Amino acid sequence: MTLDIAAIRSHFPALQQPAIFLDNPGGTQIARQSLERIHTYLTRTNANHGGEFATSRASDATIDAARAAMADFLNASRPEEIVFGPNMTSLTFNLSRALARTFQPGDLLVVTHLDHDANISPWLHVAEDRGCRVRWVDFNPHTGMLDLDDFRSALEERPKLVAFGYASNALGTINPVYEMTSLAKRAGALVYIDAVQYAAHGPIDVQKIGCDFLVCSAYKFFGPHVGVLYGRYDLLDRLSAYRVRPAPADPPGKFETGTGNFEGYAGVLGALEYFEWLGKNFGHDFLELYSGEYTGRRLVFKQAMAAVRAYEAELSRAILEGLHSIPGVHIYGPATPDLIDHRVPTISFTMEGHSPQEIARRLDQEGIYVWNGNFYALAVTTRLGLEDKGGLLRVGATHYNSLDEIARLITALERMASK
Repeated sequence: MTLDIAAIRSHFPALQQPAIFLDNPGGTQIARQSLERIHTYLTRTNANHGGEFATSRASDATIDAARAAMADFLNASRPEEIVFGPNMTSLTFNLSRALARTFQPGDLLVVTHLDHDANISPWLHVAEDRGCRVRWVDFNPHTGMLDLDDFRSALEERPKLVAFGYASNALGTINPVYEMTSLAKRAGALVYIDAVQYAAHGPIDVQKIGCDFLVCSAYKFFGPHVGVLYGRYDLLDRLSAYRVRPAPADPPGKFETGTGNFEGYAGVLGALEYFEWLGKNFGHDFLELYSGEYTGRRLVFKQAMAAVRAYEAELSRAILEGLHSIPGVHIYGPATPDLIDHRVPTISFTMEGHSPQEIARRLDQEGIYVWNGNFYALAVTTRLGLEDKGGLLRVGATHYNSLDEIARLITALERMASK
């Protein structure tokens, strides 16, 4: 079953504007269900946590429902494995502080050149503070694929922690997270996965992956500015958190410092309710694929994300084919049709004679929104030798984008290249 793009777009109020939103890797537009949950929370249940009165009880019930829905979305073993926070960066810094207490001088931490800096700098700071060593894993600059041989070599040094992304926010590359996690666990390492760029584009199962921690951000999957951390309960329970003394001593509360963004957490629930709608209406073709492993809402979520993944492959193919037809364009990351399965529709490129900033500004004049620069993936643009040249131009589609919008993008770029 193909997606009904008109029906899907009707769930996003911002898409009524005469613009083409291809800035999605930096933040998607918000679903109506998420907006409604935020409005309802603030107008009917706005209260702090743990009170002996009706609005506080209703507030706590909404947060509990959001946590349970997020556990279902990621297939966590229990809701208490879900920690909410301001964003992925803050959550990673917070947890890295707790993990730092378990590391000793000389311990090895592994990071990659393919990652967003939010999954690099926290571990560099830990290494500096604790006297740990850091081992960088490279990627192939021609294909944008992580160097698995280099990864295996790093594991021979028996690291304490390995941090890598599910998908690159700069190049769109999907890492083989199942294989990488299995290898890392056999080497005795903790595994910390940044799934911010992947969560909007495909199904995630933290139990099947076998990772220890996985982070994502709701504003990258049609919700508000809220970060989400999955952590294995036994690890969260064992770690000593930086918290104020009256705060909960058990997970997840001990990692949710201060008063939470409760209306934002309600918005996360709304975004996940949008995915439920999507799965129930467009996920029928994927029922048999997942029905043997999942039931109830967890099954519906997997159907939804499988439908998204299938449709977005068409968008990726259209973008890549269009870019390949334009003289002077150089695509970074998996760029050929046979590698579509190894990427999300986040595609970066440069164009001879035009800086990424110039291209972004000229596309803006035509109502097409894209990003330029390094997107906080500093290690990527540095490795590609582009950091001092303005970085990359990034086009990021999602399932509410249409093939007609992609055609308009390519036409605009063709005009630019011809000049």
